[in-house]
Amino acid sequence: MFHIFQYQPLRLITQNSLSSMCLKLMLSRPVAFAQIWKSWFSSHSLLGNKNIILMGPPGAGKTTIGRIVGQKLDCPVIDIDDDILETTWNMSVSEKLQNVGYEEFLEEEGKALLNFSASGSVISLSGSNPMHAAGMQHMKKNGIVVYLDVPTRVIMSRLKSMAVDRIVGLSAGNSLKDVLQFRKPFYKRWYDIRVFCGEDVAAEVVAEKVLDAVKRYQDSELETFISTRSSRSGRSMEKDSHKYFSDVVIQGLAPDGGLFVPERRLPKFTAGEWQGLIEATYVERAEVILERCIHPSDIPASKLAEIIGTAYGENFSCSKVAPVRHLAGNQFLLELFHGPTASFKDFALQLMPHLFASCIPRSCNYLILVATSGDTGSAVLDGFSRLHDTDKQRIAVMNFFPEDGVSPIQKLQMIGCQKENVWSVGVKSDFDFCQTALKQIFTNSDFTGFLTVEYGTALAAANSINWARLLPQIVYHASAYLDLVHQGIVPFGSPVDICIPTGNFGNILAAFYAKMMGIPIRKCICASNENNVLTDFIRTGVYDLRGRKLISTFSPAVDILKSSNLERYLHLIANEDGQLVTQLFNQLENQGHFQLRKDLLEKLQQDLVAGWCSEEDCLAAIHSVYSSAGYILDTHTAVAKVVADRLQDRTCPIIISSTAHYSKFAPAILRALRIAEINQNPLSQLHLLSSYSALPPIHWGLLETLKKTGNGDHQVCAADMSVLMHHIETLIQNHFM
Repeated sequence: MFHIFQYQPLRLITQNSLSSMCLKLMLSRPVAFAQIWKSWFSSHSLLGNKNIILMGPPGAGKTTIGRIVGQKLDCPVIDIDDDILETTWNMSVSEKLQNVGYEEFLEEEGKALLNFSASGSVISLSGSNPMHAAGMQHMKKNGIVVYLDVPTRVIMSRLKSMAVDRIVGLSAGNSLKDVLQFRKPFYKRWYDIRVFCGEDVAAEVVAEKVLDAVKRYQDSELETFISTRSSRSGRSMEKDSHKYFSDVVIQGLAPDGGLFVPERRLPKFTAGEWQGLIEATYVERAEVILERCIHPSDIPASKLAEIIGTAYGENFSCSKVAPVRHLAGNQFLLELFHGPTASFKDFALQLMPHLFASCIPRSCNYLILVATSGDTGSAVLDGFSRLHDTDKQRIAVMNFFPEDGVSPIQKLQMIGCQKENVWSVGVKSDFDFCQTALKQIFTNSDFTGFLTVEYGTALAAANSINWARLLPQIVYHASAYLDLVHQGIVPFGSPVDICIPTGNFGNILAAFYAKMMGIPIRKCICASNENNVLTDFIRTGVYDLRGRKLISTFSPAVDILKSSNLERYLHLIANEDGQLVTQLFNQLENQGHFQLRKDLLEKLQQDLVAGWCSEEDCLAAIHSVYSSAGYILDTHTAVAKVVADRLQDRTCPIIISSTAHYSKFAPAILRALRIAEINQNPLSQLHLLSSYSALPPIHWGLLETLKKTGNGDHQVCAADMSVLMHHIETLIQNHFM
């Protein structure tokens, strides 16, 4: 068995001479001595007795990068191919492969790993080591596995320039690209850290990225969350005010009524890293982006990749998940309705339930409370109903929606999505009441404490106020831009505008976050319907609810007057001044209005522009686009289309977020298409729409849900806090007790 243990630095210098040298340096150049000592201590405490294990395809640069990392850490460097396999076999790796063949080679290679151990070293694996499960399990026991993720195109170019014509698995029936793609799942199974190498970058740069990634892996304190209403002085004095990703997913709303945000903001990607994702799939893009935003101590990277693959796999009807379609001129549609419930909410809510189940302790039951203006409800219900059976036993959902404030199809869909652990309750009020009521319930410590003590059940939120709802939305805004680059519409670095139908401000905030992370978005255009409080605010800096009544429109998902996620954006542009944010939103709650300072309004207007759309213009846009392009917009997308037409300057492409499938709003769509007589039966309406043979086709998943629903029952309650709390307690008794 091979044993290589950590050895001491400066090993050729005797202890006495070393002490003498250190003393002279400390006395003559104390600053230099301190810097050298700090550097040595930092690098060696980084490694300790653990190994850094570099893994990746052939041509990823593992050997070269391993040598650089080892040099920086002053520790042993071991190349499995050169130092272990060829030494063991007394022949080159290529000779061994030729002699024994593919299957036997993998087995012999695995045995060599099982007979090898090291400590405090940098180890470069062979490209095929990860395909031997027992060998990799042995290596992981004392190592941090770093996956050097290099785009396949770059790998193929490197191997060609190196004249490599034989790698494990390559045969007459398999191309090099096939072999590289086949190996990816094996790499994803074993890694602790992914270092995404983007375009062809220098080995020195990659080595620094490896060291930075290992430091991040070992220090979860670097990625904490704060409330939008916490003061700087309070944060510095109270360590308990810092929360981790797992905490904010579970808690949803901060104890002080604010919303959680990353204390050190989101990571910024280099242009090369973004360019390295141009040819990637949606799932691959999501993995790279979200791994940089979720610390592995909260959810291990390999587990996160598994969750992402489940969320955006068979549940979505389009293989591209979030395709970008050219509409007309310089306008493009980002189709966000290919998920199981036909709205953009599926992007977060196919992912979030699995994140939530991974974060919560096993000793407690959780009831998720949701307020919805339409699409969120069915998406939450569907997402949490897909959990594993063991998770369903400890996680339940109660969805509150305005009984008369959603479309008939949306209501039927929410009723149809009810399963053994998810239920819907109609409230005789509007969405703002539902949302405000849930906020009050979450901050009612007497009630939440009673539920915990009496029933062992905690409350959690799945609305867009939950950070785990917002984070996945960043991915599709970034992905849309990368798709335009891939299609040759824009070169990387050229800007685009984005126009989003906006109610609770979460979707447009996610676009702004994508911009902060390095996507070249010029303007985020906020599109409102006749509930245009956000348009007025962005134009004037005055958020004024006095005298406003919520108007029921054809686009109910944005029938919102209090935009919760606006608080996160204001916290950001106010340089994280929690006291100011508290003051503004307390004033809004108590007096019904607030006004931004002039400097903050100027910052806001550099990022955002806004407009609104009447009901008549919404229907006219649907008719116009269908007549000219044979494409049917849903009512929310039509709102964004109208506003985009008015506000874009046509100097760059504009991506319009198509947030829902038109099937969900059949009565309004049929009216826009000027159908004289509209059957009130939702299924009949969908069948009529399908006869138009328009793009996109009818959402068959939605159709199947409605067929199953029939006249399904659901609970209805009055707009009264005590009644809502009674429903919550009753559900807990029935499901968990």
